[in-house]
Amino acid sequence: GRACLSHTEPRARDGRSGEEEEEEEGCYQLYPGHIPTSPLQKALLAAGSAFMALYDPYRHDMVAVLGETTGCLALPNLRDKMKHHPEGYRILQERPRIRLSTLDMARLRGLPDGSLGREYVRFLEDNKVSPDTRMPPKFVDDEELAYVIQRYREVHDLMHTLLGMPTNMLGEVVVKWFEAIQTGLPMCVLGAVFGPVRLSARKLQVLATKLAPWAIRSGRNASCILNVYYEQRWEQSVESLREEIGIFPPP
Repeated sequence: GRACLSHTEPRARDGRSGEEEEEEEGCYQLYPGHIPTSPLQKALLAAGSAFMALYDPYRHDMVAVLGETTGCLALPNLRDKMKHHPEGYRILQERPRIRLSTLDMARLRGLPDGSLGREYVRFLEDNKVSPDTRMPPKFVDDEELAYVIQRYREVHDLMHTLLGMPTNMLGEVVVKWFEAIQTGLPMCVLGAVFGPVRLSARKLQVLATKLAPWAIRSGRNASCILNVYYEQRWEQSVESLREEIGIFPPP
């Protein structure tokens, strides 16, 4: 069914309830927080969020809207990759979430140095970030695809951990190059292409000569990052997981 933006209060008409009328017309929430939008509305949201995200790359809300409104081709492709992979399929079925409420932070802190869990917590603490800051999807008109983009957002910090990149502008651009190759999301491509305009000449040189080529090679070589059940890999070493996925050691 199609989705539309306006919702009316349930009311009886011709013996039918408002809910029945809404379902018949195809206008309904697909998941909590979902805001159905037309193609024109998505285009306007995409244009506005792209402008704001380029103006201020740290506007994570605008980056999130851009990802949802422009991912109509990339998200189904990612979903299909997950469906055709044993571990990815399990993730789609079980729908795990990476949030403070689902993480045993004390246990992760107690893991050996170099393990995924320990290094992930170290990344969160060193960069003063939290997995709970990832916004829930609103504008994806498919419940399963909404989970796919939610999963992508929640493993983003794990990509920083595996790639060894901080959350400064240079580190974000490098991760976006990797994610652009991996996911095909236009949001990631825009971040990779336009993010460097805010870098100094010295950092641009490092990006162009070392980090971007490495991120692109790793992105092409690596298996799909959404097909890893990270919650069951906390004790695995970062080095071992990089090798398994196909990420080359950071330069």
